[in-house]
Amino acid sequence: MNMKTFHKLSYGLYVICSTNGKNINGQIANVVSQITADPITIVTSINKQNLTHEYIEKSKQFSVSILNENTPMPFIGTFGFKSGRDINKFDHVQYKKTPNNIPIVTENSIGYLVAKVKQEIDEGTHTVFLADVTEAEVLSDEPPMTYAYYHECKGGVSPKTAPTYTKEIDIKQQKEEKTMDKYVCTVCGYVYDPEKGDPDNGIQPGTAFEDLPEDWTCPLCGAKKEDFEKE
Repeated sequence: MNMKTFHKLSYGLYVICSTNGKNINGQIANVVSQITADPITIVTSINKQNLTHEYIEKSKQFSVSILNENTPMPFIGTFGFKSGRDINKFDHVQYKKTPNNIPIVTENSIGYLVAKVKQEIDEGTHTVFLADVTEAEVLSDEPPMTYAYYHECKGGVSPKTAPTYTKEIDIKQQKEEKTMDKYVCTVCGYVYDPEKGDPDNGIQPGTAFEDLPEDWTCPLCGAKKEDFEKE
């Protein structure tokens, strides 16, 4: 089976948020799809280990913020590679709340949905949530970030809790990186590609890893330069 075939499927990049009483949390997700028009029903898949999963199970509601192509990697790193059990992900992030305390991230978002869960499907490591959309707004006309763009143009990787994470693909990518002199973060798996640099943090394309400032950190998880290994 050629696992790279699954890269041909279309995905976006979203921030899924929910609440548990006064507490709020959010995470990056790439699986959100509309499955019916009347009623308007969407589906998402969330790992059971994630705090957002716990909040959705309790509140039966969640929001979906659709990210644009210019979303900075540190922003994605905060919501995708850090836990709400350790930090407040909403510090210094623009967002608003629904009357039911569901947070909606508006920063880097071109639009959002709010949905109410009507069915949960247990799929082992993940729960598939089917939900009716109760609110939808467009915030800008910027192009949405696709998962392919995130991987190919931003140098992004999939966290191991993502529904599309595949170990075989991860291993193959690491082997390919050996011939391209890229460097991999040993903490989160982010790949530093000298050809792309790290524009979000002022590193221009064409900057070799050895030429990065010593205080440069991984744009996804904040790991130090010394935590990177050549592949």
